[in-house]
Amino acid sequence: MSLTDYKEPLAAIAAFCTILQFLAGVPVCRKFFKSGTVGDTSAFPFIAGFLSCSLWLRYGYLLGDKSVIVTNVVGAFLQFSYVICYTAYSSRKTSVLRLFLVICLVLLLVITYMQYMPDNETAKTHLGFICCCVTIVFFAAPFANLAHVIKVKSAESLPFAMIVANLIVSAEWMTYGIIIDDAYVEITNALGCILSGIQLSLFLKYPSTPSKSSKNIGII
Repeated sequence: MSLTDYKEPLAAIAAFCTILQFLAGVPVCRKFFKSGTVGDTSAFPFIAGFLSCSLWLRYGYLLGDKSVIVTNVVGAFLQFSYVICYTAYSSRKTSVLRLFLVICLVLLLVITYMQYMPDNETAKTHLGFICCCVTIVFFAAPFANLAHVIKVKSAESLPFAMIVANLIVSAEWMTYGIIIDDAYVEITNALGCILSGIQLSLFLKYPSTPSKSSKNIGII
């Protein structure tokens, strides 16, 4: 059997796992509801997630790929719902709405730009590059904690479950990208696998709890 024979089942599995990953925002919003506030939680992951899903949704239409379309329709809807929930319980509503409007403007500009492409292949090339760059930024987000992890010699601050989920989902979509021969789906998720692997390696290098020496440094 060739890889093409696994296209449909792999697409279904990848879509299912990705949607489960998107649902990670539900318990976060439930926490907002119970506490009546968003606390120190940032709205950026939800807003950025909406942008990413919306861009990949448009790319899915260019590809004519139902799996990509369905996955990102659900993703865009969920991320938009999370933004609404966050705004409802945030004391910084104006700032959140301003950021969301900026993201919507960026999305509108990209979609408008696509309308002026001379053909479908050129549009896919340009939009695929944009989607790739945006998604890689999200994959690399946990690296913001890298300096802290090295300083305290503990990977406790890294979201282990989320990183593992990113690795699994990236591996599935990378394989799917190889099957459908789409460089942007393939490369984006290959880089996602690499970044997730690097982050997971920190759990091997550093214990999950700070060492005695690092605790002493913190006290000093």
